[in-house]
Amino acid sequence: MNRRVWLGCLLAPWGPAAWADPSAAERARIERLLDALAARKDIRFVRNGKEYTGAQAADFLRGKLNWQIDKVATAQDFIQQIGTRSTTSGNVYMLRLADGRELPSAQFLTQELRRIDKR
Repeated sequence: MNRRVWLGCLLAPWGPAAWADPSAAERARIERLLDALAARKDIRFVRNGKEYTGAQAADFLRGKLNWQIDKVATAQDFIQQIGTRSTTSGNVYMLRLADGRELPSAQFLTQELRRIDKR
């Protein structure tokens, strides 16, 4: 075994969550969160200066999750790694509420996850 492979095997258990896919239970929590986002008709998801519906946002975030699944082990990882900012521009995703207020997507998604988990 070459040195790089050996070192990778040695360090893998202590590496970031980047090497673990979410469990079935965590994947279900993420899906419930995305379904809740998709169902919201009173918000707009703002990504790189453009507005999207909750359903469009959920579809986009599902695709991004599938592309970067190796960065996610929990629903909280999903929020921080996938649902927070643009991978391309680095811009923070925002949620515009019906009353015009804007929240960072991480704050909104964390609140939604807490609400879902209480059920």
